Amino acid sequence: MTLTGLTHPDMSWNSNEIMTIAAARSLKNGMICFVGIGIPSTAAILAKSMHAPDIFLIYESGTIDTNPKKLPLSIGDGELANNSLSVVGMPEIFNYWLQPGRVDIGFLGAAQIDKFGNINTTFIGNHYREPKVRLPGAGGATEIAGACKEVVIILKHSERAFVEKLDFITSIGHGDGPQSRHRLGLIGNGPSAVITDLGILQPDPETLELTLVQLHPGITVDQVKRNTGWKLKVAEKLTTTPNPKKIELENVRALIATSSLKPKE
Repeated sequence: MTLTGLTHPDMSWNSNEIMTIAAARSLKNGMICFVGIGIPSTAAILAKSMHAPDIFLIYESGTIDTNPKKLPLSIGDGELANNSLSVVGMPEIFNYWLQPGRVDIGFLGAAQIDKFGNINTTFIGNHYREPKVRLPGAGGATEIAGACKEVVIILKHSERAFVEKLDFITSIGHGDGPQSRHRLGLIGNGPSAVITDLGILQPDPETLELTLVQLHPGITVDQVKRNTGWKLKVAEKLTTTPNPKKIELENVRALIATSSLKPKE
């Protein structure tokens, strides 16, 4: 959960800081947000501390309208309950909030992602019972991906993560393209953005294939393509992420300083 990242020689921030800030900016005040642990949680708490004070954060452990003052280590961290409106059972989180479509946005991480925004958090390798790497698993991500009105996925951009074919589909994004979610009976609209340490990808309006729409400062299109395991499409009107504001950097660094998993000096 640490936010160590490469610092561009001409920038005053590192790659993980701008990824977290870009993700926080995607949240709007008043949204109901289902949050995953790690950088998604960091970005959500950052947004709540700045431009979206009335964002309604929900964690699958049962905390409602969560107001953490420091980064939680897991969904079971007591910090999530300390300043929440209430704590309910996990069945209520899923049966009342998520499955009826009451959640505006889901914030998720991933180990692998494909060009339609499907994600793998289960295992790496050719066989489920004999994996090369056993990952944490689905948690609530499968339901979050299926039922939230939209989903934002946050992960580092590399060829190992952005793959042509997933080793395992843990959570559905846009399946194999248009109508896939409808055929599966999923009520949510699927991924609206994938935010990485290099830029931002969004589904093409027609094909739903992830397309590079925004580059972070100092990043090139070739750099993103080299770190993508499929032939990446690039938007005709490619934009650049606005530089982080001083207050954004100060707040994200102060937040990271509260974590017991922060990088050592």
